[in-house]
Amino acid sequence: MDGAVRQRRSPDAAPPADAETTGTSSDASTAPVDASPAPGGHDAEASVLPELEARAWMHHAEHVAHTTFWSVARRLPRLVREAVALAWATSRRDTAASIGLNVAAGVMTTLGLLATTGVLRELFAAGPTPGRIRAALPALALTAAAVLAKGGLTIAAGWAQARLTPQINYQVELRLFEATTAVELAAFDDAGFAEEMDRARDRGVAEAASIVDDTVNLITGVVGVLATAAAVTVIQPLLLPCLLLAAVPEAATAVKIARRRYLDMLARINRRRRMWMLANLMANRHTAAEIRAYQMRGFLLGEYRRMMAAETAAHLRLVRSQTRTRVLGTSAAGLATFGVYAVLAALLLNGMVALAAAATALIALQPARSSLGMAVFATNSLYEDALYYQDYRDFLDRVHGRSAVRGDRPTDGFDAIELDAVSLRYPDTDTPAVDAVSLTIHRGQVVALVGENGSGKTTLAKLIAGLYRPTGGVIRWDGVDTAELDPRQVAGHVAVLTQDWWKFPFTAGQNIRIGRHDRAAGHRGPSIEDAARAAAAHDMIAGLPFGYDTLLDREFKDGHDLSGGQWQRLVAARGLYRDAALLICDEPSAALDARAEHALFQHLRRRPERAVVLITHRLANVRHADQIFVMERGRLVQCGTHDELVAADGLYRELFDLQASGYLGDAADRRPPAPR
Repeated sequence: MDGAVRQRRSPDAAPPADAETTGTSSDASTAPVDASPAPGGHDAEASVLPELEARAWMHHAEHVAHTTFWSVARRLPRLVREAVALAWATSRRDTAASIGLNVAAGVMTTLGLLATTGVLRELFAAGPTPGRIRAALPALALTAAAVLAKGGLTIAAGWAQARLTPQINYQVELRLFEATTAVELAAFDDAGFAEEMDRARDRGVAEAASIVDDTVNLITGVVGVLATAAAVTVIQPLLLPCLLLAAVPEAATAVKIARRRYLDMLARINRRRRMWMLANLMANRHTAAEIRAYQMRGFLLGEYRRMMAAETAAHLRLVRSQTRTRVLGTSAAGLATFGVYAVLAALLLNGMVALAAAATALIALQPARSSLGMAVFATNSLYEDALYYQDYRDFLDRVHGRSAVRGDRPTDGFDAIELDAVSLRYPDTDTPAVDAVSLTIHRGQVVALVGENGSGKTTLAKLIAGLYRPTGGVIRWDGVDTAELDPRQVAGHVAVLTQDWWKFPFTAGQNIRIGRHDRAAGHRGPSIEDAARAAAAHDMIAGLPFGYDTLLDREFKDGHDLSGGQWQRLVAARGLYRDAALLICDEPSAALDARAEHALFQHLRRRPERAVVLITHRLANVRHADQIFVMERGRLVQCGTHDELVAADGLYRELFDLQASGYLGDAADRRPPAPR
């Protein structure tokens, strides 16, 4: 594998063009992206689709672009140790095989060159041609055996190296997702954490296997150079410096070209990301309807043509630059080769080297060039890939730091949940989302959290569910601080119907079953169909092409999609199937029609084995709640039953009257609003 030529991709960023590794120069700089006028006289800055910033997967690009090759080489020993340690931890057998077989192949290269010298010596000797050929046959057979052995060893080494890649990818991806699924939810609200996670996922994971590939390629290149050097040294030590000097111009030329392509990629990355974004808009099922409704086809094509024209011009400039570099490099390589020939001629004329040895040195010149070039490319690539892999390792360290020690005290549920002056402040915010809230929820009750947007209802519900840990105050289950309880057992007693549900690409039945996918045999909870009926979803699911076995994702064959209201019924069925002691419903009927909404709220009525926390803006649905808690700017400002709160003439009464006016008509319009 050529470690210098590799394209990088990110699932949410444009694939870069010719993303190559660095070379030897340190004075390069990136050129500005294209800013030519857009169609209609609007420049790029004022365009409806502005240039996008480079994403996290380019985090180290500028640093790599301005690092000299010799600076990279100084860090090689540590990087090689880390890569070998990673490969060794993944598979000792394949690591030993990939390195050992490449070393053995190098030994065969040395033997092959020495045997070639023997062949040429016999062929150049005096005497009849048939006799010389017969004399050369043993050396020729040895040469053929060495070439055959080298080929077999190289194939076996490649096989072992190829086996390492999927094993490493599996291990590093598994470690990443074990970390991201275990870290506390609050970490995802930290912008710094999210950025590090993107870098670790987009580049760090991919480069784990790459640094091992780069290291094996580096070892292969170094072994190839050493094998050739050893053979030449045995033949005639004076030929060794000539051989190495002849290989340098070609390697230096390749490095220079790689650097130019890399810097060019940096200069063009924003434009290419915009091209990718435009292409995704024009070939996407989710945007197709709106593009046609607003007749955006011409506009998008015009933007794409403008970007493509600038991209093509930039690519042609790169080709011209590379061609000049290749001409100069080829000329230098030719002069160096001529110098080798001149030295060989002088050695021959002075009798310091035999003709056969000189011919072998010429044969060794090409593999020496190839091996040196591989080693240089692998060095550059290993340095860059190691930077991104370090992002991955740093992220795992940060995740472990965010995974605070939790309690291990067992729990079999609760009779009462008490919040004592509970507060939560999100990272980088001055105002708490929840501010010193105290309340009690008893099992068997239906309680409601109401208030205007941004009042802290959803955040408070997540605190009650244990998804967030309070930054102030205490949450207790039957008098025990939840920080002392086993978090897995606590979560097992909680079901949450979020307002931001996700459309999981599973079958309809699986979308419900994941609510309690680990349910043991004999568990007395509702069946999948019972949960679907309770959420008014059974008839809808039965009408799908394959019923409960219908795949709910049109991206796959025979996939089907649901409307927003149908999805919300399915999500409600998932929460009811979980059959938890605490059911938190955050706007569970926002997308439901009146019939489905009525059926759902009928099911959420008081049940002695379950506490329900209901969040909704439709206050008619909370009239029968045992307790209604009214939130404003993160604080609990009112609590009571519906009748008590209406009589109190506070925020709840004001909100209820505003909604009621839409149903009561003119009579309600003439009623003065409740005083605050």
